[in-house]
Amino acid sequence: MNPLLECRKIRKAFAGVRVLKDVDLQLASGQVLGLVGENGAGKSTMMNILGGVLPADDGAMLLSGTPYAPRNPAQAAAAGVRIVHQELNLFPNLSVAENLFLDRIPRAPWGIRRTTLSNQSREILRQVNLDRDPWTPVAQLSTGERQLVEIAKALGAGAKLIVFDEPTTSLTQPEAARLFAIIDNLRGRGLGVIYISHQLDDVLRLANDVLVLRDGVRQACGPAQAFTIPLLIQQMIGRELDHVFPERRAAIGEEIVLQLRNVSRRGVVDDVSLEVRSGEILGIAGMMGAGRSELARLAFGLDPLDAGTVQLGGDMLAVPTPARTVKKGVALITEDRRDDGLLLNASVDDNMLLASWRDHACAGWLRRRAAKRAAAAMADSLKIGGALDRPVVQLSGGNQQKAIFARWLLRKPRCLILDEPTRGVDVGAKDEIYRLIRRLTDAGTAILLISSEIEELLGLADRVAVMRAGRMVGEFARAEFDRERVLACALGQEALA
Repeated sequence: MNPLLECRKIRKAFAGVRVLKDVDLQLASGQVLGLVGENGAGKSTMMNILGGVLPADDGAMLLSGTPYAPRNPAQAAAAGVRIVHQELNLFPNLSVAENLFLDRIPRAPWGIRRTTLSNQSREILRQVNLDRDPWTPVAQLSTGERQLVEIAKALGAGAKLIVFDEPTTSLTQPEAARLFAIIDNLRGRGLGVIYISHQLDDVLRLANDVLVLRDGVRQACGPAQAFTIPLLIQQMIGRELDHVFPERRAAIGEEIVLQLRNVSRRGVVDDVSLEVRSGEILGIAGMMGAGRSELARLAFGLDPLDAGTVQLGGDMLAVPTPARTVKKGVALITEDRRDDGLLLNASVDDNMLLASWRDHACAGWLRRRAAKRAAAAMADSLKIGGALDRPVVQLSGGNQQKAIFARWLLRKPRCLILDEPTRGVDVGAKDEIYRLIRRLTDAGTAILLISSEIEELLGLADRVAVMRAGRMVGEFARAEFDRERVLACALGQEALA
């Protein structure tokens, strides 16, 4: 079978550091290639070379047997190569139709041919099974629907190869299942697909072949059925993971560190009560939109309460604010690190020190050297490599997340609220974060853990509470953990007292 895409000995270096080293890649029409590797393995660089964002330093690419070397994304798109990025490239203030035909809107001497634009948009949307009025503003679409618009945009432009970069990161399970069906349909129509994801079970379910990169080197490549998840992990990180979830070594304490009583916020959280003890992990399960992140924001004081109280270490906070909760020893790691957690253009150590500069002040003077030493020691403890004075945006996703952990660990929190703490990080970084969480609980830290990965909740939590439509609808003790029952409860098929 003649390959649709062939890459030979691709090399790329930044400031003398080689990030791709003689990488070979082949993809046939009607096939899905799974591309996996740790953050920093070279996946994004390879994707950017394919998409015309970066030039290769050396090597050659062939697309349908023709030399392919796009100098920019427009040339790549014209050749039939499209990338569906994790952060979608759509204009929320424009309609679906305007986004689909942004660079080729049908015109007449008197203006836009709205009927033609509408009909053509409906036809393209039909190809991805999206039943939406083409004039709906993109801002009104769900994340899953926006992704379908991005795919439709690629199909409408005549794409023959589509690269998906972490496409399920922000999707609900039904939306992810819908995406997988679309990808199967694309394969059946003869398109080539490169699927990049840290969700290894999804990769093995979708891909015909899998390519593993490690440190910019092609580590392994072969049919998907030749791989298992443990084998993929070993190839990605160069070692086996003995236990996915580390075991507890210390008992749960008696002290109630965080207690919510009848907490409500109109439209998002309704009469929720919970408590977390020292050294305990309380997991919060639920589908997207269940109110989990909103509950975290209320507990931390980011959003005001309409009713209820928050109690921290025995002290009642009728009106919690971030300043008050931080002072009481509470920390929050939000689900969106890039928008809510980091100052992307600030240095790594400045991001780490955001919450603890005051601890390094004396008589009105800032002890900057002492602060930098504390940040360096914490970075070393969490294995955040590289220079700490570089912008944090240059770190991999896993190291960015560890930098946020470092920020709060410098304050020695009594309670840590974690909202999707491993979203968008590779298996190696996940393993390090899991072990860090266990070290914290063994030292007595109370943790409220929100995760869309049920396996993560069942592997780490001591109890799992389930939210649906803003309410707490069930709770499972560890002895009662069962994936299907938790999922059924979240979907409303089972309710527990």
